[in-house]
Amino acid sequence: MIIDYGSRPPVPAFAQTATTHLQRYRTVYQSSEKAAARQDSFEEYLAAYDALGAEHIVVKARDLETTFGWRISNEDVAAFCRAQGPRFVGFAGVDPNKGMTAVRELDHAVRELGLRGLNLQCFEHKLAINDKKMYPLYAKCIELDIPVNLHCSINFATSTLMEFGRPALLDEVMVHFPELRVCAAPPGFPWVHELIGVAWRHANVHIGLVAVRPKYLTVAGSGYEPLLQYGRTILQDRIIFGSAYPLMPLERTVREIEALPLEEDVRRKWLYGNAKRFLRL
Repeated sequence: MIIDYGSRPPVPAFAQTATTHLQRYRTVYQSSEKAAARQDSFEEYLAAYDALGAEHIVVKARDLETTFGWRISNEDVAAFCRAQGPRFVGFAGVDPNKGMTAVRELDHAVRELGLRGLNLQCFEHKLAINDKKMYPLYAKCIELDIPVNLHCSINFATSTLMEFGRPALLDEVMVHFPELRVCAAPPGFPWVHELIGVAWRHANVHIGLVAVRPKYLTVAGSGYEPLLQYGRTILQDRIIFGSAYPLMPLERTVREIEALPLEEDVRRKWLYGNAKRFLRL
């Protein structure tokens, strides 16, 4: 049984045809996306999750209208989740550059549309994790008792800064908002030790093993090795699996986690238990 913390269904509402700023991703993830193409149809996509025993799948909205003129709307994500039933958990996406409009949209998305978290890909907003434009949204997440997903790693969109996702910036946010429930995903590269330090300091910070092949946690020199060491010990309750489909093929990604040298109870936490607790399912 698994929970996939990050997936983009192959349906029109989640299409990214207008996202020219992400073209570099097509090069970086070319081989993985090709391997994921077996679930090109929505029926194949659902069947793949059935075969893996997926209890829940998290799908996320994004609002980049002020920076890149594009969005996956909260309304579309909510409608998708309603149509598919409780298996799918929707996160809202709002644009912090819109100020109080974004705060009101988040409130509506949770209270009226039934979405269960907030997704902020800070590099796409051209804002750092600790930019004060984000703070009203962090406060609203605490008020609504929902988690926030924060892009916390390198990004490959060269029209925006890599520095926006640096994990050390999250430390300041957590000092100011210790009640905030955060999943930092992807897992911090090239600042993996930095993200581990932030999570070690702050009990409400989780690390999303998202958009990276799990096998690299065992490859010397990859930079991801500390995630295995700390993720099976002091942070074993804070690692959350997400396939990032279609960046990664579903079955291969799960099988690579199953092949990691983890105790069985720790592996179950990574694939299921930690996400269930974080999402309060």
